[in-house]
Amino acid sequence: MLAIYASKPIDSRGRLVDEGHSAHRSCFQRDRDRIIHSTAFRRLKHKTQVFVEHEGDHFRTRLTHSIEVAQVARTIAQTLGLNEELTEAVALAHDLGHTPFGHTGEDALDECMQPYGGFDHNAQAIRIVTKLEQHYAEFDGLNLTWETLEGIAKHNGPVVGDIPYALAEANAEFDLELGTFASAEAQVAALADDIAYNNHDLDDGLRAGLFSVEDILHLPIVGRCFAEVDAKYPGLAPDRRRHEALRRVFGVMVEDVLVESAARLAAAGAGSAQDIRLLGRPVVQFSGLLWEELKEIRAFLFGHMYRHETVKKMRVETAQVVRDLFAAFMAEPSCLPDDWQAFGEVAQARKISDYIAGMTDRYALQLHKKL
Repeated sequence: MLAIYASKPIDSRGRLVDEGHSAHRSCFQRDRDRIIHSTAFRRLKHKTQVFVEHEGDHFRTRLTHSIEVAQVARTIAQTLGLNEELTEAVALAHDLGHTPFGHTGEDALDECMQPYGGFDHNAQAIRIVTKLEQHYAEFDGLNLTWETLEGIAKHNGPVVGDIPYALAEANAEFDLELGTFASAEAQVAALADDIAYNNHDLDDGLRAGLFSVEDILHLPIVGRCFAEVDAKYPGLAPDRRRHEALRRVFGVMVEDVLVESAARLAAAGAGSAQDIRLLGRPVVQFSGLLWEELKEIRAFLFGHMYRHETVKKMRVETAQVVRDLFAAFMAEPSCLPDDWQAFGEVAQARKISDYIAGMTDRYALQLHKKL
C-alpha cells in the first residue's frame, strides 16, 4: 500500500558490498536491525541530550530520544504512504555520531579538530556505519543500503559547500548525491526529530525545575493545550496535568506535519522516490504558521533551558573535559589503546576524534579523572 513516490525495497540502489537478498526481511528492515544491534546504538543510552548522564534518571538520553523519534516517524510515514522500515532506520541512526555531553561536546571537539578538518556529528554517524563498526567478516561498518546512508547524510537537507571529511570519504566510495534533497522517508525522520525534541525539552526542563508551568503558559500551542486540559480535567494533579498538556502539544505538531506534507506531496506530482529528490524543495514540512510558533518556543527554551545558569556551568565543565582529553591524547598517543593509534598528525587527530566521539558521558568523565 505504498504511495507511488515512496521508497520501495525492490528499487533500492543496494549496498556497497553485495550480500544478496534475505528470504524474510526487506533490505530496509535489515538496515534497521543492524543499527539496533550496533555498538554505537547501545552507547546512546549513556549519552544525554541537555543534561549530563548522571544528573537524573528520568531525563532523555540519546537512546530514548532516538526511540521517540522513530515512533513519531513511523506514524507519519504510515499515514503518508511512505516506507516505514526505511523511515525507522534513518530515525534510529540519526544521532549515532553524537559526542558525549550533547552539543557542548560536539562544539568542543569541533574546536579541537579545526586544524584537522573539523567535526560534524552527521558526518560522524556516516563514518560509524561505514567504517568504525567492525564486526562483520566481509566489510567494515554496517554495509547499509544507499537509501539509508543518504537519509543519514542529508538529515539537515542537501549538503553543499564545504563537505566534512568524514562524509567526503564515504561519498567518494558510494555517491550519495549530496546536492539533492533526501527521500520523503528521510525527510520524515528529520521532522520527527524536531517534533520529539521540541516536546521533550519542555518536559525535561519542567522536571529539572529550570522553569515552571506558569512560565510557559504564554507560549503558542503550549498555552492552548494547558487551557484545554484545565477545562476538561479541572483540579488535575500537576504531573498528570503536565503530561496531558504536553501530549497534546505533541499531537498538534504531528497533525500539522501530516496536513502540510500531504498537501505538498499532492502538489508535487512526483511519480517516484527519485522525483522527490529532484524537486529542489522539501515535501515534509511544518506549516508556515506552526513554524513561527515553534520558533517562539525554541527561543524560550534557548534562554530558559540551554542557557540556564545550571546548564551553562555544566557546559563549561564538560567542554573542558573534551578539550583536556584531546590535548592529552595528542601529546601522548600511547595513552590510547593500541588500535586507536595512527601514523601522522592528521591521521592521529582523526583517530582521537573518533575515540572521544564514541565515549559515553560517564566514560569520558571517568577517563578524564584517571588521566
